[in-house]
Amino acid sequence: MAITKGAKKATRSQERKRVFNVRTKRALAGTVKSALTTEGKDRKDQDTALSSAYKAIDKAAKRGVIKKNTAARKKSRLAIRLKKSTV
Repeated sequence: MAITKGAKKATRSQERKRVFNVRTKRALAGTVKSALTTEGKDRKDQDTALSSAYKAIDKAAKRGVIKKNTAARKKSRLAIRLKKSTV
């Protein structure tokens, strides 16, 4: 339990940041999952899903929820997977 005034403030701040991080991670996971569901479908559907997934990944990296290299790796693997399944 936080005792000092500064520690209590830090706890409040961490809780606010945690809410934003959880929200960003959920959005990231949802868009990546929806992009993966377009495997084997029309190329236009895949492109729109891929661009929305890229947007979510970049946003998460910009806000520090995931690291820069992790974002690059996710984007690369997603693009490769969708490219293999193109009809």
